[in-house]
Amino acid sequence: EPEFYLFKLNADGSVSTNCSDRASYFDLSPFDGGEDVRREIALMLEKMGFEVQASHHEVGPGQNEITFKYTDVISACDRVQTFKQVVKMIARKNGYLASFMPKPLNKQAGNGMHTNCSLFSKEKGDLFFDPKAPMELSTMCEKWITGVLSHARELSLLTNPIVNSYKRLVSGYEAPIYACWSDANRSSLVRIPAARGLATRTEFRNVDPCANPYLALAGILACGLEGIKNTKEKDIIPPVKDNLFDLTDDEIKARRITCLPETLHAAIEDFKESK
Repeated sequence: EPEFYLFKLNADGSVSTNCSDRASYFDLSPFDGGEDVRREIALMLEKMGFEVQASHHEVGPGQNEITFKYTDVISACDRVQTFKQVVKMIARKNGYLASFMPKPLNKQAGNGMHTNCSLFSKEKGDLFFDPKAPMELSTMCEKWITGVLSHARELSLLTNPIVNSYKRLVSGYEAPIYACWSDANRSSLVRIPAARGLATRTEFRNVDPCANPYLALAGILACGLEGIKNTKEKDIIPPVKDNLFDLTDDEIKARRITCLPETLHAAIEDFKESK
């Protein structure tokens, strides 16, 4: 789910800090100044074989999101790279610069690239779905989540790889800052979307569009599979029901919830120590 801002180009081709509009989440035309650009992008992507599932205005002024259907992990990474090039080219043709910076504007929503993952078997389908389990999530799914959360700090170097990435991971803008999971809590690193059956999946909310998708997804896979292999059922991390933004630091520490790194330097240091 890659997000991007549209900034107007000046007459001489230089980039301004003026957004395409002052609209917000799911606003429509005429408030949504990027609608025509998004439509052109979506139509081009479909010609190139993408199955576009959603296209809408995001929270920030001039901020947009276009979501495309899941596929195998390598193809998904290829599509992220292709997507960014198509967006940039069509934006430029229409007099805009498309910015995938995690935090291009202070005091506005940052650009995320929420990444939905599940494991499939040709025989059994979605291995994260168990209709008889609490929340209809399989033990395998809970172990997968535990693996990722247990390595969330060192994984941040791959999912949030530049200095600007950590300007997005702050409270107040629906970006995660805590390594926990929930079915609906947007302060959590991992959220479980409501759909079940073949659509049962884990949504990683910290990934941003500056991440190298091949490295980020390889890291998520490595951590998730390690969790499936080595996590005992008694060690599975339980979901968090409360909005952590409403709790004090002492209350969060009492629940043994880890915070994500606050700087790129901290992420690098954790990465160095990772097995």
